[in-house]
Amino acid sequence: MSETSITDSVETKIGLDDPALLINRELSWLEFNSRVLDEALDERNPLLERLKFLAIFSSNLDEFFMVRVSGLKQQVELGLTNKTPDGLGPQAQLDAIAHRLRPLLETQTMALRTQILPRLAEEGIRICDYGEIKILPRQQERLQRYFEEQVFPVLTPLAVDPGHPFPYISNLSLSLAVLVRDPVSRKELFARVKVPQGLPRLVPLGIPNQFVSLEEVIGAHLDQLFPGMEVLSRHPFRLTRNSDLEMAEEEAEDLLLTIEQSVRNRRFGEAVRLEITPQMPVHVRARLLEELELDEQDVYEINGLLDLRCLWQLAGLERPDLKHRPFSAQVPPDFRNPQLDIFQLIRQGDRLVHHPYDSFAATVERFVSAAADDPDVLTIKQTLYRTSGDSPIVRALIRAAENGKQVAVLVELKARFDEENNINWARALERAGVHVVYGLVGLKTHAKALLVVRREKGHIRRYVHLATGNYNSKTANLYTDYGLFSCRPDLGADVTDLFNYLTGYSHQTHYRKLLVAPARMRDQFVELIDREIAARSPEAPGRIIAKMNSLVDPILIRALCRASQAGVHIDLIVRGICCLRPGYAEVSENIRVISIVGRLLEHSRVFYFGNAGNSEVYIGSADWMPRNLDRRVEVMTPVEEPRLREELVAFLNLLLSDNRQSWELQTNGAYARRQALPGEIEISSQQVLIDRALSR
Repeated sequence: MSETSITDSVETKIGLDDPALLINRELSWLEFNSRVLDEALDERNPLLERLKFLAIFSSNLDEFFMVRVSGLKQQVELGLTNKTPDGLGPQAQLDAIAHRLRPLLETQTMALRTQILPRLAEEGIRICDYGEIKILPRQQERLQRYFEEQVFPVLTPLAVDPGHPFPYISNLSLSLAVLVRDPVSRKELFARVKVPQGLPRLVPLGIPNQFVSLEEVIGAHLDQLFPGMEVLSRHPFRLTRNSDLEMAEEEAEDLLLTIEQSVRNRRFGEAVRLEITPQMPVHVRARLLEELELDEQDVYEINGLLDLRCLWQLAGLERPDLKHRPFSAQVPPDFRNPQLDIFQLIRQGDRLVHHPYDSFAATVERFVSAAADDPDVLTIKQTLYRTSGDSPIVRALIRAAENGKQVAVLVELKARFDEENNINWARALERAGVHVVYGLVGLKTHAKALLVVRREKGHIRRYVHLATGNYNSKTANLYTDYGLFSCRPDLGADVTDLFNYLTGYSHQTHYRKLLVAPARMRDQFVELIDREIAARSPEAPGRIIAKMNSLVDPILIRALCRASQAGVHIDLIVRGICCLRPGYAEVSENIRVISIVGRLLEHSRVFYFGNAGNSEVYIGSADWMPRNLDRRVEVMTPVEEPRLREELVAFLNLLLSDNRQSWELQTNGAYARRQALPGEIEISSQQVLIDRALSR
């Protein structure tokens, strides 16, 4: 399918129900990953930071194939022809994905080979070809010793012949397809050697910052794996499998055990992608396709290194001159008074923290730790969607239970690719006496909520923390997220009702302040949009600014277009997928969409509604996607303290002024990078916020 047929063959005037108003979700995601790749191409970024973006681009694609492409392939295999709201069926989407992706992969490979690696070599950092090492006897000896001591013992050559069936190839594994010849029979034979994942992919040469790939080391010593045979050639390949968990939750007696079994089964999913190099012989390629039950469309030729996640190894080198200036999160001024405990601080007024500019350890972790040790705290309740491997928060919750407090934690076992980590934490919490629940059947609990119940002078006071990001100290240094601390009675009562819904039996649908999915969140957002339409006037046409990770939901997209038709001015700051086409005359002409991609991952969700001068601002966990609104427990909270609302509005306006890291979505589905005009100051919103934090 040609790109023109998807992006350019649209009418100038369309209706709200016309599929042409929508951009395909999968193609929009590919455009997001293209913006990630562009950061690797941008020479304004330091060299090792550019390597990081190449690695992120590859890692993103792995998940895309494991989940999204695999789902489309399953639909095709089942003969389904259902179309997405934008009008594309499963096969048309697969065709469009391949059409858009192949040029991106070529760009990635060329950028690494012709731009970044030569520049790194000038800086003394090299990934060498094995042929270059042959003229360096000391390095050859070093690699020979490394192979014999570290690599050879863990290799298992697997022959493929009538007596040896084709071996199972695990998900995301890198392998060598090896051709050997028997000197007696003169017959050509095929074998597979798996490149071990437990060893560094880039092997140090003993010369500072000089490496060779592990597959090259193995390839140069294949004669030791096949003694007496003539090694003809070796060809790297990499397989991706379907890794989306499928569970019959309603039939599961123990959700933890069901998830655990599903995680173990993940590596056995159907093959969905085969990555090879162009040098692979046709008959070897055909053999792999036949054995893996793949088609030519599933093959992606990479003229260079396979699996560029290995570039993280280089990006971690101690070369600060080739990286962004280091930045460490700062303690917010409100949290610096040593005479004021955190509960006193919150009682003085709501507090808003913005990570990673504000320290996660000095705010969120301090709050949980203080609650764990405070003798007046009776109860702690918290949701955990993703958390770090060595989590101070989980340790504090365990300590709280050991201190005799009632601790209830909802651990979401279905957090994709974090299931195993969450299972381990759930068991550790249970052993400490924490009440652990595993979420609701049929729903993921994605809400970020923390409730502390404290006895104060004979009364009970509830403290809450509601956030846009996970309780994860590692991602808190990389993702931009907001969190609100409050002891407002209405918020405390709402969060109590929320946890009763999560841990008990409840059909709670109405909350005092919170917007909660799947109860009524979508309807409430539609009402807020419609209120802007109703309140508009020539003097105040209405204003909406919405920041999120993804915009997919057709109902909310149509509501935004209705508001645009009414003259409401709408700015959408959508980092990733955006299925709304802006700029259509008389439909979406008052809607502008930008995306910001930079050194930090924009993760916060912030929604502003002008409300005829009585503005409302919400923060929380939900993107505007059907999965978030229908199949997840999500929470959005209003930020009612005037100074905090002003802070959030100023933040949104700063993002809208960004002309360094931002891209603007065009009507045809492509993105154009924003640039400072002659005479304008270049503004990177993330750098502005970093500088502000450091100056405090």
